[in-house]
Amino acid sequence: MSTRRRFLVLGGTAAGAVLVGAAARHWPSTGAPGLVAAAEAAPAAEPTVERFEVVLTDAEWRARLSPASYAVLRHEATERPYSSPLNDEHRRGTFACAGCALPLFSSSTKFDSGTGWPSFWQPLAGAVVERTDRTLGMARTEVHCRRCGGHLGHVFDDGPRPTGLRYCMNGVSMSFAGST
Repeated sequence: MSTRRRFLVLGGTAAGAVLVGAAARHWPSTGAPGLVAAAEAAPAAEPTVERFEVVLTDAEWRARLSPASYAVLRHEATERPYSSPLNDEHRRGTFACAGCALPLFSSSTKFDSGTGWPSFWQPLAGAVVERTDRTLGMARTEVHCRRCGGHLGHVFDDGPRPTGLRYCMNGVSMSFAGST
């Protein structure tokens, strides 16, 4: 009996240590309230060089962006769910990149996904680029601004018609301009 108990205790302790270690890597402090940092990505088989129209130094990005926007756009952090005012934005207009002002999404494609992040079923043509993200031990599709490379969020295949896609975006990575 004591061998079984020891096995269960040690196994549970080891599993807990693995989970705590994974959580610590994925959710360290970013220095910006309400944000969690992205985990270190698994090394890619073949690194690719991405080139963007808007290229700034780290200091220039820091000066241009709020601390929260900088953490998300430049270091792939994630804002906490339900923390963005853009989640509740329902006026007609355009959502643009907070880094370079490129129009990204039309309000006509926004929907309430119930996730706590602004969600869209389709970006504007040519506005975003996608790449595979393996930071949580699974493959997800990461979404970036085509012009400056800023991290916007992820796209999932559980969205509404007509695309069946859910572009789940960080509100701090975007701005909104209403239309009349």
